[in-house]
Amino acid sequence: MKKDEATMSIEAVLRAFHAIRPDPGKIKQRVGFGTSGHRGSSLLGTFNEAHICAIAQAVADYRIQAGYTGPLFLGHDTHALSRPAWEVALEVLSANGVEVCIDSRAGVVATPLISRAILQHNTEQAEQLADGLIITPSHNPPEDGGIKYNPAHGGPAEGGVTSWIEQQANRYLEQGLKGVKRVSLANAQEQAQAYDFVEAYVAELGRVVDMQAIAASGLKLGVDPMGGTALPVWQAVAERYGLDLTIVNAEQDTSFAFMPPDHDGKIRMDCSSTAAMANLLAIKDRFTLAFGNDPDADRHGIVDAFGLMNPNHFLAVCIDYLLGHRPEWSNTLKVGKTLVSSSLIDRVVASRGRELYEVPVGFKWFVEGLHQGWLAFGGEESAGASFLTLDGEPWCTDKDGIVLCLLAAEITAVTGKTPGEHYQELMRQHGAPCYLRVDSPCAPERKAAFKRLNPESMSLDTLAGDPVKGILVAATGNGEPIGGVKVMTENGWFAARPSGTEMLYKLYVESFKGKDHLDELLVSSQSLVDHWLACE
Repeated sequence: MKKDEATMSIEAVLRAFHAIRPDPGKIKQRVGFGTSGHRGSSLLGTFNEAHICAIAQAVADYRIQAGYTGPLFLGHDTHALSRPAWEVALEVLSANGVEVCIDSRAGVVATPLISRAILQHNTEQAEQLADGLIITPSHNPPEDGGIKYNPAHGGPAEGGVTSWIEQQANRYLEQGLKGVKRVSLANAQEQAQAYDFVEAYVAELGRVVDMQAIAASGLKLGVDPMGGTALPVWQAVAERYGLDLTIVNAEQDTSFAFMPPDHDGKIRMDCSSTAAMANLLAIKDRFTLAFGNDPDADRHGIVDAFGLMNPNHFLAVCIDYLLGHRPEWSNTLKVGKTLVSSSLIDRVVASRGRELYEVPVGFKWFVEGLHQGWLAFGGEESAGASFLTLDGEPWCTDKDGIVLCLLAAEITAVTGKTPGEHYQELMRQHGAPCYLRVDSPCAPERKAAFKRLNPESMSLDTLAGDPVKGILVAATGNGEPIGGVKVMTENGWFAARPSGTEMLYKLYVESFKGKDHLDELLVSSQSLVDHWLACE
């Protein structure tokens, strides 16, 4: 799309945000919190002013029920709908007497900075608990909008909390927003408290990453913030720590017209996609390491001489390095991964003599462990992770794409080897995984059938020539339902689960015996899933 066409499209999106009134009688136009908050499109009546009014009022109500009397940290990213949604949320929260902390620089705020601010406040003032809202649809296309809530633990809200907020917000929609309080933007901004999110975060980075080692190494680093909230953070990091760091693109444009199209032709700021990261990959040889972040900076993309690292591969490298270079961490700390992340992580964790904590898809399952300090690391296959400070304290209970990028620099500075080189060593030690995800159409009745799958009714002795070690419908770490099924052998596995937002199911397959075996696993798993769903 040309820049002028993109601008016109964004203008239509902004008009629709205020003009279109969602119909709560239509399921898709109601408030619905998925794994990362409520997301939608103003043009489709799924992310509009009324939604934000209802959600903000519901959050204000929840704070009363939860006993939160501290501030609410409010931030937004660079998507076109994020600023107007931020303004509406501020107006509603202020009208409810909530002390709202907004950026003192009048800028955008990254997700990990909100999480960090919540934790810092609640550590110092536990009697007046704080929480936060981030207006962002993450890496989604420019026309999308999103909002997510982080309660007092600083991470993504658990299902019970989001269900309560969702139901309350939909009641407000059904009542035509009756009961929603709101003041003018000028009044709300006057009431709000200024908070320097960037300074508070950047000043503390030495607690979680060896910034001295990075600075002393002289590594040549490149960063593409992809038009998002990471830009002011990276600028401050380079200045404070004296890094040889080049920001290759400092442009911020709500149309994201500077972005190369993703694999399907859409504009999507996905730092784990080679298509979306094409601009950075084209100049990777100028740097020892280069990084990318999505618009709210909760995801990471790591580039070295080998190219863009697969998120699964980088997670395995991070875990192996951290378990060998954090002497103050207790040997009893567990390592968290989602059940569709690579089994290479299982092998790395076992080789380090640690306990694996495997959970369903969704970062929310790591929050408790990171907050309470018994989970050293939590990471998911979609390039999101966080870990404890050097002395084993909570750092960020949401995904922190910036710290993961800095960890890649620490790994290189301390060991003299890039993450890609470390991954080559891990493959030699533990085997070379082949990993694939396939999305397939899935009608509503088939999506519902996934929840009824029962291992006892699944007769399966072998899979792609190997004995079956286990069939799971609940995660081994926390016993929570995975919403689908996972089948494991000694040399591979597959998992299938329905999408929470689209009419499709996701099939994940991994083999440690090569591409031919992966293909065999894929064919077998597709046939098995079709058979099992037909029987339910």
